[in-house]
Amino acid sequence: MTASLSAMQGCLAPIAADPARSRGRLHPEPEAETRSAFQRDRDRIIHSSAFRRLKYKTQVFVYHEGDNYRTRLSHSLEVAQIARSVSRFMGLNEDLAETVGLAHDLGHTCFGHAGEDALQECMAPYNGFDHNAQALRILTKLEHRYPGFDGLNLTWETLEGLVKHNGPLQGPSVVEAIPLAVVEYVADHDLELDKHASAEAQVAAVADDIAYNAHDIDDGLNARLFSLDDLKGLPLVGPIVMDVERDFPDLDESRRVHEIVRRLIGVMVNDVFFESGRRMAALAPASLADVHGLDTALVDFSSDMAENDKALKGFLFPNMYRHDRVTCMTEQAHQVVHDLFALLHREPEQLPSGWHGQIDGPGGMKTARRVADYIGGMTDRFALAEHTRLFGPGLLP
Repeated sequence: MTASLSAMQGCLAPIAADPARSRGRLHPEPEAETRSAFQRDRDRIIHSSAFRRLKYKTQVFVYHEGDNYRTRLSHSLEVAQIARSVSRFMGLNEDLAETVGLAHDLGHTCFGHAGEDALQECMAPYNGFDHNAQALRILTKLEHRYPGFDGLNLTWETLEGLVKHNGPLQGPSVVEAIPLAVVEYVADHDLELDKHASAEAQVAAVADDIAYNAHDIDDGLNARLFSLDDLKGLPLVGPIVMDVERDFPDLDESRRVHEIVRRLIGVMVNDVFFESGRRMAALAPASLADVHGLDTALVDFSSDMAENDKALKGFLFPNMYRHDRVTCMTEQAHQVVHDLFALLHREPEQLPSGWHGQIDGPGGMKTARRVADYIGGMTDRFALAEHTRLFGPGLLP
């Protein structure tokens, strides 16, 4: 409880990121008089075009399926809220955790995972596509708002948290290739890819997991893809479902689902508190530098909760993400992305006038990246409208 009280009194833990000691921005700027460096980062993200577009980028359901399902925007706000609450209790910097939470999905394509899978396939011969790397491109190259530089010129800590919130990108335990956008950026602004990110970024990562699980259950139940009875056999979720039914036998289903989701978030958040406290005691980091230098994450689920998380994802994959209703929709969305990429890569003159720079002609490597940037930024409804304009009606309404 000490960490909680100290945070409420405005005191940061020794391991917290201090904006007054930020490693700065790639392009030096004078500090603001009324906001910290991380608060400015947060505000720049909220005011960006990419952030606004998240409103019409879906998690699982394409936008026309209904107004009550999560979008990338609502999910990002939920992640930021959980990250801020967890950081406050742990005495970490709430502003940095919130900022990473708000930024973490900026690189996602239209049509959720189906759109990203399709764009990855299209870009496989052209150095690939990765949504975390795309978020970095957006924040350092593709947003054009300031006269002195491309991108938003965010602090080292925010960009480090964005790139490494799921762990280091280099080292003996990392086998995946580093995305090109990250390689290009760190050549000018070293994000120390072999080290763990700040505790705040780690909080944002676990908040993302909590929000995904809890709110995919909410959306899946609302869409009638599965029922409360289907959840009763699962660890963690099943006991919560039965407890709520016992405590409120006459409660209507809508409130019952909300109470289940609320309790699930609470249980997972509390597990993070206790596990992170256990790791703090065992690893004894005394500074932010110590957090960077640890061989393991400081903020995470316990091993039991990690198994519960795995079991829940194992249920959601076939029962939600691969449900017949969702699959039918995503197959069409997949085709939209493939069609758009093939045409625009072959005929880059079809790109809007502002997108004709930095290309190397039909079928070129640079043209492929430019087309990926363009399609990656599309919302669901804009991608559908463009597909109808270029190919005629016939796919998703």
